[in-house]
Amino acid sequence: MELKSYQRKVIENLEEYLGYVQEHKSLAKAFNQYWEDKIGPYNPLDGTGMEPYKNNIPNAAHVCVKVPTAGGKTFIAVNALHSIFSAYDSAKPKAVIWLVPWSNLLQQTVNTLSNPEHPYRQKLNSLFNNRVEIYQKEDLLQGSNFNPTVVKDQLSIFVMSFASLRANNKEDRKVFQENGQLEAFVSQYKNSEHILSGVDNTALINVLRYLNPVLVVDESHNAESDLSVDMLKNLNPSFILDLTATPKDNSNIVSLVPAIELKKEHMVKLPVIVYNNHDKTEVINNALHLQRKLENLAKKQEAEGGKYIRPIVLFQAQPKTKDDNTTFEKLKEQLLGLGIPESHIKIKTANIDELKGIDLMGKECEVRYIITINALKEGWDCPFAYILASLADKSSSVDVEQILGRVLRQPYVQKHKSFQLNLSYVLTASAKFNETLQSIVKGLQESGFSEKDYRKVDKMTEEEKKTVTTDPVESFLFPEQQAEEQEETIDKNRVTFDPNADEEETETTSVITEIETIAEEQNRQLEEQIKEQEKQPVDENIFQEMGTKVKRYKVKDSNKDFIDKIEFPQFFIKVTASDIFGTEEELLNRESLLKDFKLSDEDIKIDFDQISSDLYKIDLEESKKNEYRPSFTKIEDNMVKDPIAEYILAKPKDNQITDITHQMMQIIGNMYPIPDQEIKVYIGRILKSMNTEQLRDILVRKWSYTDKIKGKIRQLADSYAEGRFMDLLKSKKINTKANWKLGNEIVPGNTGSSIGNSLYEREGSMNGFEERVAMEIGTSSNVAFWHRNLERGKGFYINGFKANHYPDFIMQTKSGKTILIETKGDHLDGSDSEAKCRLGNEWERQAGNDFAYFMVFDKKEIKGAYTLDKAKELISKM
Repeated sequence: MELKSYQRKVIENLEEYLGYVQEHKSLAKAFNQYWEDKIGPYNPLDGTGMEPYKNNIPNAAHVCVKVPTAGGKTFIAVNALHSIFSAYDSAKPKAVIWLVPWSNLLQQTVNTLSNPEHPYRQKLNSLFNNRVEIYQKEDLLQGSNFNPTVVKDQLSIFVMSFASLRANNKEDRKVFQENGQLEAFVSQYKNSEHILSGVDNTALINVLRYLNPVLVVDESHNAESDLSVDMLKNLNPSFILDLTATPKDNSNIVSLVPAIELKKEHMVKLPVIVYNNHDKTEVINNALHLQRKLENLAKKQEAEGGKYIRPIVLFQAQPKTKDDNTTFEKLKEQLLGLGIPESHIKIKTANIDELKGIDLMGKECEVRYIITINALKEGWDCPFAYILASLADKSSSVDVEQILGRVLRQPYVQKHKSFQLNLSYVLTASAKFNETLQSIVKGLQESGFSEKDYRKVDKMTEEEKKTVTTDPVESFLFPEQQAEEQEETIDKNRVTFDPNADEEETETTSVITEIETIAEEQNRQLEEQIKEQEKQPVDENIFQEMGTKVKRYKVKDSNKDFIDKIEFPQFFIKVTASDIFGTEEELLNRESLLKDFKLSDEDIKIDFDQISSDLYKIDLEESKKNEYRPSFTKIEDNMVKDPIAEYILAKPKDNQITDITHQMMQIIGNMYPIPDQEIKVYIGRILKSMNTEQLRDILVRKWSYTDKIKGKIRQLADSYAEGRFMDLLKSKKINTKANWKLGNEIVPGNTGSSIGNSLYEREGSMNGFEERVAMEIGTSSNVAFWHRNLERGKGFYINGFKANHYPDFIMQTKSGKTILIETKGDHLDGSDSEAKCRLGNEWERQAGNDFAYFMVFDKKEIKGAYTLDKAKELISKM
């Protein structure tokens, strides 16, 4: 199972932040700079920028990822662990405490991470060399396969609930008590700094504290009470990763997933269609008809080769008395009275759980109706749940906030042929419909979505709404009378649903037709919105999600006309029509150029003599003074004896190679689209040719060696991709097509000096040589405007055999020529610049007469590039 594009973006953001930590050696400085470079500095007066880092748990990096419900939080966390531990010194044990808020989620998480058939466990195995162990609290207390030797050699994940660490009952207090089973760990303690006062050395809590674990906090918005913050501190973590759809104010967000990304990837059934009926009878009748309509569509889809779906209605009953059962039982009786088989109906409340042990997704399961109140809160998931039918009284606003998230997950994470199966539905009969809608919006927000994600139809007339208001004094004096009057019975005669009708006989009611019409229109609008979004730079979706925090600068009024006129060409590749829906070409990416690249067969000649180990050294004494300093950054030092190095080198050569390869793979991380297996074989070949001394040196300075190997892999991949690119260009399989436009606003992050003639109110930051280019060429008399093209995910890029190339400047001459300029100071390496220059010049050849590309260097000459003076002279004639 591979990451979706938005999930990969989250991992990239996390790795980017970890890169800043490695550079700045301070958690706060790294976080603040990370966001400043993206969206500009924090300004408390207008609220723009990201609030500074909040040091909630001293000495632990504490970051948060905002992911809407159904966004695959667990899978993101599984991949994030690899990124986090790649930033650690390999001598540290890989211990993870995975915290969940509820007991049902605890078991679900343990099963998911333990089951060797599950894609999440398979991913863990491939990322951590099949050395992964999952523990529950009981295993740890008994010391079951849990000792210092085992922990040193594997990824250990301890899945625990918040409650189990709060020590509120006898069972939970065992975590804080003396424990002879864990005696072996005590001899490993380097000092007693981590020991909690008044708690025995052998207590599980002290062993966990010694391991300085990474915490994964699932649904972290539940962990914000003071009690929970103390509980997190108690664990002495080195890193905390929060995952939630609704981050709290004190979160340090490093990445957020916009809701539209989940729609693009077909993870959710949105928008929600909300239909307010005249009364409860209609709610039930329409829910039954709609369920059957959806099931018929699903059967038809399955007959045509689609996947099995059995749409389910969640009936949300109204609690009347302390003894809730009457309401559920009554509703169940009414449904049975309509002839619905008992096997189709289940009750799930706080006290009754008829769903236990049932696989709702299984073909043999017959459940189509689940009756509940709010028992299906977070942690319960069934993608087959399509319809939420609320049977609250007319006079109450419907509280669907807690339960709405349960109908949002899309079955099989794919787009279904019938548009009706790509949306979800809420049916109500509420006189306080506006309040009900607020509850729906809140429910969407709790799941990480917004008020844009639902559509409403209100059929209840104002007259009907008025009749249900009652005198508060009367209802206080005679509550039983009110309950009797307001108790709305279901009028069987008005229910037109026949459970025994054949598929052909079933008629579509006018309401279902109306709901379908709305659904079709909404689905169409959503498709259009997704198309529009795909044209935007990647980061723009994230910036939209961040709203007013993002500091934007508008295009100058005098330049507005240029924005619409210039369309920038990019490279497209011809594909066979079956590859993607109905189109013959798609935007070129490196993935398609590296499809047949076999790294494992490439040459392994690398010059390792130049390795300098200063790269990762830091002053450890200094760091003691600063509690913001992370405890996990990398250190390389020939003088430091790495006990793991000696342990590895004592093994036979093949085992040494396996272990060192694994360590290097951890550091190399994701080199998509080159498969991990290819990289593994390639590194293995390099190590095979080395002697013991060289292997020992690698173990001491593995980051430096890995950087060299990574550089070589990039060079080989670039060279292969360039060859493929030129071949496909020659055979007319690649062409250019207008595809990108400048925006009306930009988000430059940090801004540069104000230089006249710029396209926007302010432009992005520039180094000294770039400022000279802007001054000398950008303000020339024949240039209409200059713009500092933005970096990754924000600006225009030339897509080709290099990783996307973002030139430094976009300029337009008054005669209508659009010029891209890439500047090169003296410090930048030659081969990379030469390849960019070749790509840029090829882009100019293919883009046509109105476009030009210049690589401009300061002093160091590159083939195909120009000096500043020469470029200035040529551009002045355009």
